[in-house]
Amino acid sequence: MTAIRFRSRFHSVALSAFVTAAVAASITGCQTQAGPPGDSPNTANTTNTIGTNPDAQTPSADGATIFAAASLSKVFPLIESNVNYSFDGSSGLVDQLAGGAPADVFASADKANMDKAVAAGVIEGDPVMFATNHLVLVTPADNPAYITGFDSSLDGTRLVTCAPDVPCGAATARISESTGLTLAPVSQESSVTDVLGKVTSGEADAGIVYATDASGAGKKVLTFEIPGATDDPNTYWIAQVKDAPHPEAGAAFIAAITGPGSAQLQQFGFGPAK
Repeated sequence: MTAIRFRSRFHSVALSAFVTAAVAASITGCQTQAGPPGDSPNTANTTNTIGTNPDAQTPSADGATIFAAASLSKVFPLIESNVNYSFDGSSGLVDQLAGGAPADVFASADKANMDKAVAAGVIEGDPVMFATNHLVLVTPADNPAYITGFDSSLDGTRLVTCAPDVPCGAATARISESTGLTLAPVSQESSVTDVLGKVTSGEADAGIVYATDASGAGKKVLTFEIPGATDDPNTYWIAQVKDAPHPEAGAAFIAAITGPGSAQLQQFGFGPAK
């Protein structure tokens, strides 16, 4: 808590009549506040304004525990920093919640895993969509496999994707089907950040990640748009967890993400909720 100090400068006043009047006014004011409610029409107003802390009327997210998709690991802490985060693949987070892991809020990178959480009985109230994201193809900056895009140049390369039960993996499967391009990944990861990590470290020739992850990697990767990906984006959903340890803090966090936080999400490359 920030301490606020007030400084005053007192001047000697020679007029005793003024001092006497000031003391009398002070005594009268104290007597008015001390009286029972209703004695004076000004009593209620005085009581409501003295000692009121405006900040106490604004719910805080401080102390909330947030289970969120790995692709949100860079932007969420910029929106709310005084909370406890657990970032992972959405499907793994649902399994943890279903197993009794305590949390206040769940943010999923797709509707399928949020629906899974609802079906498991771990969600309180109705989930809310707060952002969208689409897939892109990335290679290391020097592109050692000479990949030209989401095409046959991926054949025989060390392609890494997300596992099918992870939102980015499910989206990859849809894109593969819609474009007719058969993919043969050498590894399927449990989170999109793991895919990106293998590409930036040189362990993989290419990876399929979200546009926001590629943007965050900067000059470490080359980015290729995937045909049709923007037409079939992943939708991000957020909801309060049932029996949340800190329900008010959780609700405040959701309000921050769906309200003021929308601008920061879009700055990171997330699309608006549809």
